Amino acid sequence: MKLPPLRAVQYFEAVARYNSFSKAAEDMNVTQSAVSHQVRLLEEYLGESLFTRQGRNLSLTPIGERYFDDVSNALVNISQSSQQIREGESGKIRLAIYSSLAVKWLIPRLENLKQQHPEIELTLNMVAENPVLSEQVADCFITISPSKKNYVSEFLYKEQLYPVCSRKLWQQIQDKPLPESMWQLPLLTVKSVFPSGTAGEDWAKWAQLGDFEIPKDVQVTHFSHMILAAEAARYDQGIALLNNYFMSDQGRQHDFVRIPMHDLPTGDNFYFVYKKTREKQSEIITLGRWLKQQCFEQDIE
Repeated sequence: MKLPPLRAVQYFEAVARYNSFSKAAEDMNVTQSAVSHQVRLLEEYLGESLFTRQGRNLSLTPIGERYFDDVSNALVNISQSSQQIREGESGKIRLAIYSSLAVKWLIPRLENLKQQHPEIELTLNMVAENPVLSEQVADCFITISPSKKNYVSEFLYKEQLYPVCSRKLWQQIQDKPLPESMWQLPLLTVKSVFPSGTAGEDWAKWAQLGDFEIPKDVQVTHFSHMILAAEAARYDQGIALLNNYFMSDQGRQHDFVRIPMHDLPTGDNFYFVYKKTREKQSEIITLGRWLKQQCFEQDIE
């Protein structure tokens, strides 16, 4: 079905609203002749007169009045729908975030967000891999793969891994030399830490940074994701290299001990990402500031 030209409909609506071609032209920032031309094209397309012109007096015809009612409502709906897609629904934000980061770092802090910013209604969309940057997925994202086109990327922190075990296992090795005493315990390795997905690569790189080798007879247990290795470490099943966000206050007090050895930078930086068209949305600005504040206060850098 062929539709009338949208510009002509917009110009007609403005003329009908102001009951004046000159005021409509001023509002649309065009010449009066341009408005008259577009309205004439629309009348030719419809095959009906929309205005009655008697000297300087201008009025809508009965058909023009009906058409104005219909198109004015339609234009309002188009404007509102476009604004909602461009800026999102006020107060409501969907955040796509890695599952482990959500469970171990963000969710324990959500009460603080509610207390400081009750106007924000946050919905989490947890993802296992890098989220697709699309508004079909979320309004904003925490990701290590920011887009350079049409998106704003705000730095949150640099990822570092630390050797961590349970308090029970730490009691077995705390008075013995490091790292030799660590080889008495299973090493929990995570395939997804580095892009290659090579089993044991995290521990191999960690040992290389320390200028030593892991004995070949050390028991190694493999996991697909860090959150699984963290749970295994919490239940006394070995030593894991965990992201710094696992070492929350609760984790340090009840579950984990950070073994006093060097860290392993993964080379990944975490960013808060959102579309450029939404960079002035107050909820996006507020959430970004709050996230960076949480990273700073927890020394996640």
